[in-house]
Amino acid sequence: MTQVPHKGDERDRSATYPSYSPTAAPESDSQGHPPAATDPKTPVSTTLSRRAATSACGAADQDTTSPPPSQTSAEPTFATAFRQALRQRGLSLGRVRDRLEVHGVTLSLATLSYWQRGRSQPERAQSLRAVDALETILVLPEGTLRSLVGPHRPRGRAVSGPQDLTASQRVFGENSVVERALGEEFAHFNEDLSSLAIHETVRLDENRCIRQTAVNQVLRATCEGASRMTVVHSIDDHAPESIDVSVRCGKLGAVRFLPELRSIVAEILFGRELAKNETMVVDYAVTLGPSRQISTHHERSTRVNLREFLLHVYFHPAALPVSCHPYYLERIGAERRYTHRIPLDVSHSAHMLPTKCPAGIYGMSWEWPAHPTDVTEREVR
Repeated sequence: MTQVPHKGDERDRSATYPSYSPTAAPESDSQGHPPAATDPKTPVSTTLSRRAATSACGAADQDTTSPPPSQTSAEPTFATAFRQALRQRGLSLGRVRDRLEVHGVTLSLATLSYWQRGRSQPERAQSLRAVDALETILVLPEGTLRSLVGPHRPRGRAVSGPQDLTASQRVFGENSVVERALGEEFAHFNEDLSSLAIHETVRLDENRCIRQTAVNQVLRATCEGASRMTVVHSIDDHAPESIDVSVRCGKLGAVRFLPELRSIVAEILFGRELAKNETMVVDYAVTLGPSRQISTHHERSTRVNLREFLLHVYFHPAALPVSCHPYYLERIGAERRYTHRIPLDVSHSAHMLPTKCPAGIYGMSWEWPAHPTDVTEREVR
């Protein structure tokens, strides 16, 4: 399963940026558990200002998943040693992440959570530097954690067998924006979830720029213990005036903005572990500040077949396109397959609802008039 609306061409890998924690995110306890859930009727939101648009940002929500039973044996492992050291020092994952940054190492909360649960282990040079810093932060003898890092694992699930990355790389391509944005976490990208249906609403402003993308998505847990989903959104502008991520169904976790990739990475927490085959509905929105980057299309990637996908695009009455076309791609970079023209309705909107939704990329493109005044209300059909 994936939620990756792509926009525009791929860029070089983003540099590492310091973290920013929204003031609305309360502190987690010493075991990395999150505070009590908020009223589900109230959207949970975090906003990044223009000044914060050049940095990564993360909320302090922590992992709620218990370690797998296989990690509770007497034989020491990196995960058990890491968890024990966290408990002994009384540090949350959020505080550990902040202290790592003081040592010049930036890691996401999800990565630290995966390490303590045994779902992944440090392997890359940046991660091994983090392990050395963790020994200092947790006041451990030198080599305590580093000596427990096992040999390089094949990319895949840590508990239930290797995850086949072929589907991901077939859709996204090699060294894609998504893979670069997630780093080591790409190997575990929503591996315990599958999408069933996605309804996506996009709104453009009078300057012909996308201002909001709202998503309602139905998920199914493919195994026991799924507790969160990760979303990656690509945007047109590398430095929007503001970015607001809000969640109406679910709870907002860590959020990062990667300017050079023009991507937003966010976690949505379920508040509990799902049983296998249990379904979950998430509802969230990404709202952007004013931009000078004109939008010409919007697309959504999926690694699995969907039961339903609805893309609904609203245009501003003062900025209407000449034409709209739906398209499908088997993978990023493939030639677009246009089928027919979509007329605008009385609400200045266009939508696409494919009869079949195999894995791939679904999108809508639109053409703007040479002069904004060339299209009037009379041309809306």
